Amino acid sequence: MTSIRKRLFIILLAATGVIWLSAVAWIQHSTRTEVGHVLDRRLQESAQMVASLIRRNGGMPGPDAATLVDKAPALSDMGRHDYARQLICQVWGFDGQLKSESDGAPSGQLAEQEGFSEREVDGEVWRVYTHIDAELGIRVMVGDAHSMRDRLVHGVVMGLLTPAMLILPLLAALIWLSVRGGLAPLDRLARTLAYRPATDLGPLPENGAPSELRPMIEALNGLFHRVEGLRERERSFTAFAAHELKTPLAGLKTQAQVATLAPDAATRERALAQIARGVDRTDRMVRQLLDMTAAENAIDAAQTPAQDGARILAEVADELAGLAQVRGVALHLETGAAEWRSPQAALLAPALRNLLENAILASPSGAGVEARLTRDQETVRFSVLDRGPGISEADRPHVTERFYRGSASPSGSGSGLGLSIVAAAVEAMGGELRLAAREGGGERAELVLPAARP
Repeated sequence: MTSIRKRLFIILLAATGVIWLSAVAWIQHSTRTEVGHVLDRRLQESAQMVASLIRRNGGMPGPDAATLVDKAPALSDMGRHDYARQLICQVWGFDGQLKSESDGAPSGQLAEQEGFSEREVDGEVWRVYTHIDAELGIRVMVGDAHSMRDRLVHGVVMGLLTPAMLILPLLAALIWLSVRGGLAPLDRLARTLAYRPATDLGPLPENGAPSELRPMIEALNGLFHRVEGLRERERSFTAFAAHELKTPLAGLKTQAQVATLAPDAATRERALAQIARGVDRTDRMVRQLLDMTAAENAIDAAQTPAQDGARILAEVADELAGLAQVRGVALHLETGAAEWRSPQAALLAPALRNLLENAILASPSGAGVEARLTRDQETVRFSVLDRGPGISEADRPHVTERFYRGSASPSGSGSGLGLSIVAAAVEAMGGELRLAAREGGGERAELVLPAARP
């Protein structure tokens, strides 16, 4: 399992290591350059000093004149003796004769040119400065070994870095503690969620939360709110289903008993007819409950093959033709050339079925119900028009609420789910449900959907 704490620790430790190694490289390069400049200056001064002493001696270098460089002031007290031991000097005349040399100097000439040069002698590379005194006719050559310079640079660098290397473990511990402290709010949030009861869907407090955690807390609070809404709908759905199904089932049982105990055929026929009507009402209620669940869960349109909207409307009308015939209502379809393929037939069909069913049930015998499909560049409209009592102005704001029965519902029959199913389905499809009184009586219901589908 990936740990953010370990990941941050490794990243910070690696970044610190890279910075530290870069600093080491820069210090080493800077120190080497600076030491090189200082020691080059020391070689130049030593050569000039030897030439000056020879001049004071009357221009005749003694055999030990070159050993004077051993007494030259060192770079610092720390490196004085090591530096002095590694410094050599030769004094050559213009006639090619070696006039003087220091202890340990090679027998061959150290350099061939004036100024600074490098020469490898007996496997050792030397940095040499040659000073020419034309008046005295001599060449003074002073050199030091590269190995000595390397040891001096190494000593200076290690003197600076050794304390830093000793501090690295402490720095790693501080980084670990800092990462733990920085992630402490996340740990507290995790503990809060771990110990929160499953029934507690209240919002998490945002006060004092770091700005980086606030988007997560806001998202969790939004999720809790949606889950609470879903749970509340499920509670009301369960309570309504239990209540509404209890009555028709009890009625069916009663009518079955009446039919069983009927003293004559007429009583038995009436009881059986009541059972048939009760079954129809229960079937419609169960179907509407299933439609409501599907609409509110917003079925994924990508799982449903695209179908022609006119065909969906025709299939729904054909499905309800039997109900219309029983009610004595004429059902008319007008689709014209309004072709429109819907990838959301699983939501569109229940919405149209509930609209048409409501219109048929609300219409008096002998009336007609019209179902139309029209479209323009931006929208597709499914219109259902009836000649029923319509929706009163007092009921109109509430008719899309679940389980709301309007005053026009005969004897309070119906589940109060029809228009709420339509509203939920249309919202899931990105459309709009429009209800308006029809001129001359009745109601006009429209499903307005976007014409361009993704």
